[in-house]
This record gives sequence, C-alpha cells and structure tokens, in this order.
Amino acid sequence: VPSAPRNVISNVNETSLVLEWSEPQDTGGRDDLLYNVICKKCSVERRLCTRCDDNVEFVPRQLGLTERRIYISNLMAHTQYTFEIQAVNGISNKSPYPPHFASVNITTNQAAPSAVPTMHLHSSTGNSMTLSWTPPERPNGIILDYEIKYSEKQGQNDGIANTVTSQKNSVRLDGLKANARYMVQVRARTVAGYGRYSLPTEFQTTAEGGSTSKTFQELPLIVGSATAGLVFVIVVVVIAIVCFRKQRNNTDPEYTEKLQQYVTPGMKVYIDPFTYEDPNEAVREFAKEIDISCVKIEEVIGAGKSWGWAQQVLRLLPLTLSCGSPCCSPLLPTTGEFGEVCRGRLKLPGRREIFVAIKTLKVGYTERQRRDFLSEASIMGQFDHPNIIHLEGVVTKSRPVMIITEFMENCALDSFLRLNDGQFTVIQLVGMMRGIAAGMKYLSEMNYVHRDLAARNILVNSNLVCKVSDFGLSRFLEDDPADPTYTSSLGGKIPIRWTAPEAIAYRKFTSASDVWSYGIVMWEVMSYGERPYWDMSNQDVINAVEQDYRLPPPMDCPTALHQLMLDCWVRDRNLRPKFAQIVNTLDKLIRNAASLKVIASIQSGISQPLLDRTVPDYTTFTTVGDWLDAIKMGRYKENFVNAGFASFDLVAQMTAEDLLRIGVTLAGHQKKILSSIQDMRLQMNQTLPVQV
Repeated sequence: VPSAPRNVISNVNETSLVLEWSEPQDTGGRDDLLYNVICKKCSVERRLCTRCDDNVEFVPRQLGLTERRIYISNLMAHTQYTFEIQAVNGISNKSPYPPHFASVNITTNQAAPSAVPTMHLHSSTGNSMTLSWTPPERPNGIILDYEIKYSEKQGQNDGIANTVTSQKNSVRLDGLKANARYMVQVRARTVAGYGRYSLPTEFQTTAEGGSTSKTFQELPLIVGSATAGLVFVIVVVVIAIVCFRKQRNNTDPEYTEKLQQYVTPGMKVYIDPFTYEDPNEAVREFAKEIDISCVKIEEVIGAGKSWGWAQQVLRLLPLTLSCGSPCCSPLLPTTGEFGEVCRGRLKLPGRREIFVAIKTLKVGYTERQRRDFLSEASIMGQFDHPNIIHLEGVVTKSRPVMIITEFMENCALDSFLRLNDGQFTVIQLVGMMRGIAAGMKYLSEMNYVHRDLAARNILVNSNLVCKVSDFGLSRFLEDDPADPTYTSSLGGKIPIRWTAPEAIAYRKFTSASDVWSYGIVMWEVMSYGERPYWDMSNQDVINAVEQDYRLPPPMDCPTALHQLMLDCWVRDRNLRPKFAQIVNTLDKLIRNAASLKVIASIQSGISQPLLDRTVPDYTTFTTVGDWLDAIKMGRYKENFVNAGFASFDLVAQMTAEDLLRIGVTLAGHQKKILSSIQDMRLQMNQTLPVQV
C-alpha cells in the first residue's frame, strides 16, 4: 500500500478551499494510485471532530481522485476543519490497516450569507403586495438588511427590475399594476457583503379594488374553529366551577398567587422555582420529561471543576446511554460540583436527531443538590428566545439525572474569543454584543435577574449567535481557593469583577446590576477575552470601583462602544441604560458603521481609567519570547527566532512588512504587536543615557 501524500498546501478563501499535495514517497510499486479527501468539522479546540455534512461540495470529486488538486466549497464561516488526504491503490481495501494519510487543519473566514430559502405572499391588493421570507440558514454574521428585486413578468420576458431594501424579513411593494404577475428575488447583506439572490418566485396582484390575504382565505376555517373553541371553553368553565365549589375551602393561597402571575395581562412573568413547596412541581411544570432511551452520550466535554477528570471519564463511558446505564461509574471520583457535561444526540419520536449538551448529576448526590441542579431546568424552561440557551428537557425518572439543552459548537464566548484573537471585524463583535443584549432585554422584561452575566456564561453556535446561559448554578458553588472568580459576600457567592457595587455591598441584584455586568461583557468582547482588571485582587477591584476608576477602552475599541460601557458603569443604578435602550443603541451603530471608525483613547469618558496593564515594561523581560507571552502573542515565538529577531534592539526596528514576512498574517495580531513595539521604542528612548 502507498505511504501518505506529502507537502500538503492549503489556500483558504472565505468558505472555500483549494488543497494541493505531492505524491507519496512510496507508491506501493503500483501505477493505480488514487486519492481520497476526508472532511471533518471540528470544535473550537479540536477536541472533537465529526464528518462534514452533505452540503460540502468537492470538485472534481471527493473519492478516487487521480489528480493532486481539489476545490472544496460551501464550508461554514468561522469554523475549524481537518482534511485528511488518503493515498490508496487496488490492494488498499485488502489491507488490515487503514490507508495512510496526510492531514491539514484550516479555519474558514467570514463569508456572505447563504441564499434566502423561501418567500411567501402575505397579502395583495390591486397595487401592492406584502411579502415575507425565511432568513438564510447560514447568515455567517449579523444581517444588516435585505435587498428585494422585483419586475413585472411580460410574456416570456421580465420588465425593468426595481430594488428596495428592508431591515426586516418582510416588505410591502407599492405602486404595482393590478392583476399583474411579478417575479421577486431577495438577498441578505452582512458586513461581508451581499449573499446570492433567492430563486425567482412569481406573485400576482389582484384585480382593481380586490384584496386577498391569508386571513380572508382562511375565514371559514377561523369561524369554525372559533365556534368549536367557544363550546369547549363553556364546557371547561362549567367543570371548573363545579370543582371550585367542592374545593374552595381547601384552596392553597400560595398556589393561587403563582397562578395569578400567568393570568396577568401582558407578557408572561418569570416564576422563581424556589417559591414552590415541592421543587419537583416546578420541574414538572416548566421542563419536558425525556425518556432516557432517546439520549445517546458521545463524549464528556467538561466536569464541574476538573477537565482532567472529564477526560478520564470519557475513556470509560459507553457510547450509548440506555435505560439504567450510568453516565459514569460510581467508583470514579466525583470532583465536579454537580457532575459532568457531555456531548450527545437526542432523537425524539417524530423529530430528526440533533446534537445536544447533557449535564448530569453526580452519583451520591443529596436531595438539596438534586433540587439545586434541577432548578436551572425549571428556570430555563420558562424562556423562549433566540439569544437564550434552549432547554430540550430533563431526565428525572432514571439515573443519572440529566438536563438536556441545545448544543453550541463554539462553546463559551471568552475562550472562543481568545482562540480567535483579532480575527473578527468590529461589526461582527458588535453583532455578538447585540445578541447578548437582546437576550438580556427579554430576561429583564420577564423580571428575571441573571446575577452572573459574564462572557464565560455566554455560549456561541456555529453561526456566531451568542446565547445567555448558566441560570442559577453559580449561586450554589462551593468554596474553591484556587479559583477567585466567585467570592463569599453576605452569605452568597459573587463574581466581584462583573458585579455592580450595590450588589457587592448590599446584595441588591436588579436588572440594573445586570446592565453593569453587561458593560464588563462588552469589555471582554472588545479585548478578545482578557480578564477584567487583569491581575488585580478582588479587594483592589472593589476599592478602585468605589473611587470611580473604570476599565479603559481595549485596543482599537470605538469611542461609541467604550462610552456605552461607561454608561453601564454609572454608580447610580437608576441612571444606567435599560437593555432595550442598549439594543437600540447597538442597532444604530450597526446601521451607521462609520460611527465605529472613531477609536477611543485611554483618556476617553468621564470616569478615570485604570492603569492600562496591556502595555508591559519590556525591560522586565529577559527574552523576546517572554515579551510575546506577555502580550498574548506567544504563538509567534518560533517565527521571531527563526527570522533572527532574537533581541529587543532588532524587534524595536520591525515594520508591518517584517511581521508579514515572518508569518504574522492576521491584521489584528499585526496591530497588537506593532502597538507593543511602539511602546517599546518609547520606553527605550526614555531610558537612553544622557550624553554630557
């Protein structure tokens, strides 16, 4: 059999890829050499890779290649892939060993959105039509607006095309001809540009004075349904009156009070599961029970506090978790707070199989731990918003007890940003922040206070959609001296760096204190996951905030965004913006991208900035490698050494062209290194000896 192909070269262009390679050193002594290309989509840290879906296209083909070049397209934006190029011949399938292969890891870039899949006619008159459409399956970022192209169909030809734009996925087209047919197409626009137009769809206006709409067309059905519904309601009311008269003396006033929260006009209000005398009642009311036979566990992706233990469990886990099978052996150590987090699949009757995240409760739990664990499901089950993590259901009738949620491919926002430092545009970062703000607006309108809003508790999916998660577990954490994130205060655990002053001092948590935390999340996003207040102690942070010191703008942070952060950090909580105002502000910034080009200086804002710890003193480092580690660019140490930049004198003379030549290709990384080099030059000039 042949050895592996050699010298694999990859060239990525947005979401397409060209792979080229050299033939194997050992061809196996045969002339029927062929190549196969295996595509795998990977998680952020490449701990988990799965086969690519059928949407990926290979030209000329994926298997049985005779040439040593392939074009691959329709990949997902901002996604990590591994490609294996196998060398095979006529006897490879008879070998007991798999084919030899060479592999290459690539990360796709930003791309325009995919095409709009379908359009619908909502209503039409003699001179207008109202249309709506489904958003692209792959937006690849935040959608800025849609462009609609339409023209009158005249026999075999179309008339002159007109275009309009809409910031929603619907539009009203006016000034049309009566009883005429129109061909309509729509495409979405992101910061990466316009996507492809949808397939042309034909719609027709009505005759002069006529009108059609879904409401008119379905009027008989609506009337019939309303009549049947009215009869049903009368029957239910009669039964309810009889039952009420029988049991009015035994009415539970506490339960009645809970029920009134539902019948209050307006939006549904969040109900704290701890107000229930029996917490299991809240679980039954808000979370769907899932049969354990519908769940498959494939990998442990985290444990309460020990990732190393999670990997140990992974090697012992069965691939399929059937009824009665434990998620982990009782003999294993249970160092996690509640258990571990697994990646798996969920196949419910009548629905397609989906990837899910599965939180399990560790063996030997107490009843209080079980209650606290399931309280998160009772909370999540009350929410339904695209920027809130979705609860699929719970498993409480089998062991282990589980909470099952949607699976988020890119994991936590803070680690995702650190792994992709400098790779996103400002508009993309603002889009992430806008999604988080929209989720928090929904929670605040439901009167839910998160208390632990931080980038580590925001999850990111493959389309860069950010979703708020972690509802309640942080307040049950045990003391851990090794992790100072949460500090005891007045009988509870508080994440000091993210928490408003009034919440630290008096445990006064409100939506306004969540707004303060949101400002810290904005800072985390713009700094690509830096730790707020750097290496300051929690007590130093408290003292600094009390003295009106605030975080400075991260590097290349627009002035408008840093000002919004400062607004979130106003001492008087009544003066902080509401989440609805934050969403509106971010929407305006997205639509007016020019306003994001003004970069904040360290002296911007009313509050005094803290000392900028991002500018290190180069004289404290002994090697160039130490300096690169300090500015979080340690990945380029070998590049600097191999190119001969081994001293600070040489580094201080580097230019952007030098960085590009040694392999620093990301614009964000170039800016970060050049900024530090500029500071290095200033420090060198200040320390030069005075000539007498």
